[in-house]
Amino acid sequence: MTDTGWTTERMPDMTEKTVVVTGANSGLGYEVTRALARKGATVVMACRRTNHAKTVKGRILTEVPDATLDVRELDLADRESIRSFAENFEADYDNLHVLCNNAGVMAIPRRETEDGYEMQFGVNHLGHFALTGLLFDRLLETPGETRVVTQSSGVHERGDINFEDLHGEQEYDKWDAYAQSKLANVLFAYELDRRLDEAGIDNVLSLACHPGYASTNLQRRGPEQEGSRIRLWMMRLANAVFAQSAERGALPMLYAATGEDVMGGEYVGPGGLMNMRGLPEIQPSSDRSYDEQMADRLWEISSDLTGVTYDFAQAKAADDD
Repeated sequence: MTDTGWTTERMPDMTEKTVVVTGANSGLGYEVTRALARKGATVVMACRRTNHAKTVKGRILTEVPDATLDVRELDLADRESIRSFAENFEADYDNLHVLCNNAGVMAIPRRETEDGYEMQFGVNHLGHFALTGLLFDRLLETPGETRVVTQSSGVHERGDINFEDLHGEQEYDKWDAYAQSKLANVLFAYELDRRLDEAGIDNVLSLACHPGYASTNLQRRGPEQEGSRIRLWMMRLANAVFAQSAERGALPMLYAATGEDVMGGEYVGPGGLMNMRGLPEIQPSSDRSYDEQMADRLWEISSDLTGVTYDFAQAKAADDD
């Protein structure tokens, strides 16, 4: 495959479009927010650290003075925070054109969310599963086409879903847990697309994407939490030698969110060297990510764990009315 030649210069005008970006205060989320703001979108910056997000908002406003940016608190490791965010968003916004499920944690020592779930699986997958479900009605009710774009990683290719030990209570490896969560992201994106299609709902698209190897703060958090100066130094060296910029790494998500020729159920990533860098293209994901039985089982477990259900039949009936 070759890349599409797509850059932010080819993004459509996003004026009067409302976009939610999780983890908008740094790295890929910051670059996605900045690019959308340049195109006129109203961007809701859903962040755990709102003070830092407000600083970042000010930085974007110096570059795009007329940008419409709304900082709101969202902790994807806390079910109550997710529900509160969704309720407040729906109270204040009539439309949601794009939901960018971007935030995540990577290769950290074992920790648990507020609800007792392994942190990487809890934040990267369960948090976004719950958020999407709670905003599902708003996506459906918004006139025209809407999209859910879920950020995965090339590391998903080594991932598997360990249904017997989802939360690493029996055995934990930080990279295996990360790979599991990133595979879960792709499985979720595809299963959501299938369920929308089966329900005859054609105004909502669900896609997955990955940034390749992009230099962000994400890589340093694991070594910092472990207190490993050697790993931190090695990560910085690898970023300097191999990684593309966060601005380039944001292109697959932006293409999935705004590209005029994408379809639901697709996977977008950089089209250059080993899919680690370059401009975005449609790519295949891992064989395991297309396992429909695994995806269905993961969906039902995720619904049980989060307490969030998606009523596709009712949504279709409302759409028909």
